[in-house]
Amino acid sequence: MSQDNIQKELLGRKNDIEKSLLELFERNMKITDWDVPEANDQEAAEILIDILSNKLDKIKKAVKNGEYKNF
Repeated sequence: MSQDNIQKELLGRKNDIEKSLLELFERNMKITDWDVPEANDQEAAEILIDILSNKLDKIKKAVKNGEYKNF
């Protein structure tokens, strides 16, 4: 598959991908509210963003190292 086709494919699903990421974030915010009702939502959001960012950084590193070359 050419890079143009891959880009078209992923851009065609961009909104769905972004929506899924937002849903993951918001679902975890709700779980935090349920489990820790007195939680500071701003603090929870920042911690959750750090968790997601750290994992994304690890995925980026794995991609750079070729771990998804033959996925």
